[in-house]
Amino acid sequence: MPILYTTKASATGGRAGHAVSENGVLDVTLTVPKELGGDGATGTNPEQLFAAGYSACFLGALKFVAGQQKVKIPEDAKVTATVGIGPRADGTGFGIEVSLAVHIPGMDKAEAEKLAAAAHIVCPYSHAMRTSTEVPFTVA
Repeated sequence: MPILYTTKASATGGRAGHAVSENGVLDVTLTVPKELGGDGATGTNPEQLFAAGYSACFLGALKFVAGQQKVKIPEDAKVTATVGIGPRADGTGFGIEVSLAVHIPGMDKAEAEKLAAAAHIVCPYSHAMRTSTEVPFTVA
């Protein structure tokens, strides 16, 4: 596929560390939640970052498909992504579970469901989650 935009972010220290985007706009302290054995210090974690990115991307996809259908999405529309992490059943690592809640004020529920279903096809986060996209890696 032709790539239209590429960005980078790096993390040091793992879950209790620091992450920064290549342009420095995203610059966050990473902390481990108490539920995962952390001390509950102020900061964010990979699951929160994933939830924020997924919800923003899905809302963008929703606006895209609505625009194609000449439907107006109100400014106060909201998508909430809930991300959970836990051990995989096979015992070899961890997995994530994601659910989305779409709120489009003033829109008929059936119409909102139709748009959300179309957005779920368009959204690259949804596509990656649905297809278990392979992620290549290199070691420097």
